[in-house]
Amino acid sequence: MELTPLATIARAVSGTVGTGDAAALIGPDVVIDSRLATPGSLFVALPGERVDGHDFVARAASAGAAAAIVSRTTGAPLAEIVVDDPLTALADLARVQVAAARSHGLRVAAITGSAGKTSTKDLLAQVLEAVGETVAPRGSFNNEIGTPLTALKVTNKTRFLVAEMGARGPGHIRSLTGIVPPDVGVVCNVGTAHLGEFGSVEAIAGAKGELVEAVPADGWAVLNADDPRVLAMASRTPAQVLLVSAAGDPGGEHAVWAEGVRPDDRERYEFSLHATGQATQHVQLQVTGRHMVLNALCAAGAACALGLPLDAVATALSAATPRSPWRMEVRDRRDGVTVVNDAYNANPESTRAALDTVARMVDIRRTTVPDAKLFVVLGDMLELGEDTADQHTSIGRYAAQSGAVLVLAVGAEAQHVVSGASALGVDALRLTDKSQALGQLSGLLPGDVVLVKASRGVGLESVAADLLGAPC
Repeated sequence: MELTPLATIARAVSGTVGTGDAAALIGPDVVIDSRLATPGSLFVALPGERVDGHDFVARAASAGAAAAIVSRTTGAPLAEIVVDDPLTALADLARVQVAAARSHGLRVAAITGSAGKTSTKDLLAQVLEAVGETVAPRGSFNNEIGTPLTALKVTNKTRFLVAEMGARGPGHIRSLTGIVPPDVGVVCNVGTAHLGEFGSVEAIAGAKGELVEAVPADGWAVLNADDPRVLAMASRTPAQVLLVSAAGDPGGEHAVWAEGVRPDDRERYEFSLHATGQATQHVQLQVTGRHMVLNALCAAGAACALGLPLDAVATALSAATPRSPWRMEVRDRRDGVTVVNDAYNANPESTRAALDTVARMVDIRRTTVPDAKLFVVLGDMLELGEDTADQHTSIGRYAAQSGAVLVLAVGAEAQHVVSGASALGVDALRLTDKSQALGQLSGLLPGDVVLVKASRGVGLESVAADLLGAPC
């Protein structure tokens, strides 16, 4: 945020200055982790289930923080603003800062979807960075804490803010759009992520559509026309609608689409990028997987809605690289084995997309290494509700159908993955500890591909690290 007087911050969050000079300038950083405090920063003391931010105010002060938002005074050697609820104060402060930046020309693009929103966010941020100062979240900073913290990085010089918005229930996205009102709203897809919390895919669609409902009439709703539930959201928004499709021209008054989609030997796709009323451009993605084409098109649609010409969009997309960790990270060992680390998160749709990607990768590799094989390490897909067992069994079958010669499963649902893969005659093992995976994969040969995929809570990124660090 801009350097801001303590008294101005207090007014923005409906707080009182408990200690400190009301005229003191605070900022530019706003943090909730005392380890991230910088000279002059504002520390927000959030209460938590395991730790209370108030216990770390003094530590933030020693790191240079100039002020803290608290619900009770702590006596730490810094200015304190006392509020009823620090989390609400964080949202209020972000709302005020974004409004101020808007008066200096800030434009906001918000992205949601059951899968792919983080990758889409990373691609869009790199496109926008090519033409102006852009703020975007790190990783998946997409909830009631991450969204305002990201928004508070904007200044009066920021041209674009890219906000990723997740939801674990109805009303969550509506609340986030109240903090960061979007000029452009992008919905990538509707799937089964967090199905256990929503209860049905229809409820998930209802929640994702809250984003386009928040876009004003002079804004843009960018919708994936390849997903019928997303396409139906056109009737829920007052905004102008721009359709995107990886399957050709979706029609409509405004559209962005791909034609001639084809991969290289590492499953990075090139295609012709089309947009209504603009000359066709060529794109060669540097990110891995067929599903990244749709993510790139969503990013392109948002960029076009923000006024960027298609040639600039295509150039930036072709230069964009993976930015968030553990999402289809493709690394080669010295012995010619390839490890694909997609262990940041998992749901049925993203897991099938990852399996499709590595299956095609192995098929292409067999043109030069005929004996190349696919190995898969799968962990639990969390928050799927009553369909959990069936979904994991289905993924086990899908791994087998994808050509895996060995499926290793980790977690509470591992037996269902093993059951699904074994039913199709593929070797499958349930591991009681993820550290056992390295021993089961000790016989890898040049050309082999290993996919590591799970929800974040399983922590399978350590398996990928073990594989990459193994003697070759």
